[in-house]
Amino acid sequence: MTGCNVSPLRVTPPRKPSVLMLLHRGSESSVEMHVLLLKEPREGGSGPDPYIKELASRGHKATLIPVLSFTFVSLNTLSDKLLSLLLQLLSLLLQLFQPEQHGGLIFTSPRAVEAVKMCLEDDERTEQWNMDIKDKWNAKSIYVVGKATAALGEGANILPLLFPCGSIKREVLPTALRENGVPLDTLMVYQTAPHPDLEKNLKNHFTEQGVPDSIAFFSPSGVRFCLETVRRLSGEQLMQIKFAAIGPTTAEAMTAEGLSVSCSADKPTAEHLAAGIAKALQ
Repeated sequence: MTGCNVSPLRVTPPRKPSVLMLLHRGSESSVEMHVLLLKEPREGGSGPDPYIKELASRGHKATLIPVLSFTFVSLNTLSDKLLSLLLQLLSLLLQLFQPEQHGGLIFTSPRAVEAVKMCLEDDERTEQWNMDIKDKWNAKSIYVVGKATAALGEGANILPLLFPCGSIKREVLPTALRENGVPLDTLMVYQTAPHPDLEKNLKNHFTEQGVPDSIAFFSPSGVRFCLETVRRLSGEQLMQIKFAAIGPTTAEAMTAEGLSVSCSADKPTAEHLAAGIAKALQ
C-alpha cells in the first residue's frame, strides 16, 4: 500500500473583535424607536423641527401632530385702544397708546405678541406707533415668564402692567404679581381650542404607524385635548408607552390624568427633551 502525505490540520484561533467592529455591531443592534410629538409646528424660520432633528440624532424617528388652534378675540377692543389716542376716548381704551399709564408689558405666548401686531397693521396706526409710541414702550420693561418677573414687586406706586393673554392661562403669574403688590391689566386677545384635524390626524397616524414607543406632551391643553383619543387608539398597549413632558406644569397635568410620566425635560428645549426621551427608551 502506497503511503499518503497528509498535511497537518492547522487551526486558526478566532480573532478578537476590534473596537470599530464592536461599535458597528452595537449600532446594528440598536432599534429605532418611534416618538409622537403632540405640539405645534415650528414658529417662523425654515428647516426641520428642532425636536424631530434632535431625536433623529439619537437614532429615533419622530412625527409631529399639531394639537392646538388659536382664534384671536377681543381684537376690536384692542384696536379701539389704539385708536383712542387720536379720538380722545375713554382712558380704559388708551392702554397701548398711552404707555405712561403702564409700567411695562408682559407676554407669555407668541400669540399675544401676534395679536398686538395685528392691531398695528393699519397704516395710520403704524405711522403713529412708529412716530411717538414705540420708543416710549421701548423705554419700559417688556417681561416674559422667567427670573425677571421676580423683580416686579420692588418699589412703591407701581404702574399696572399690560398683560395680553389667551383664554387658557394659569393663575400662577397674576397671583404672584398680586401678592407682591403689582397691579395687572389683563386683556384676553386669543382663544385656545383643539386643532380641527386633531382626532383625524391621530387616528390616521395610529392606523399607519401603529402605537408609538413614546408620546411627548407640550402643554396641559395638549393633555386635555389629546388624552382621550390616545387612550382609545392605544388600547391595551397604553401602559407600554413612555410618556414625556416638556416641563413640570405639563407633567403635573399628565399625572393628574393618571399617566405615568417617564421623563420631564430639565429645560423646555429640544435638546433636553430628546435626551430625556432617549434615556427613557433605553
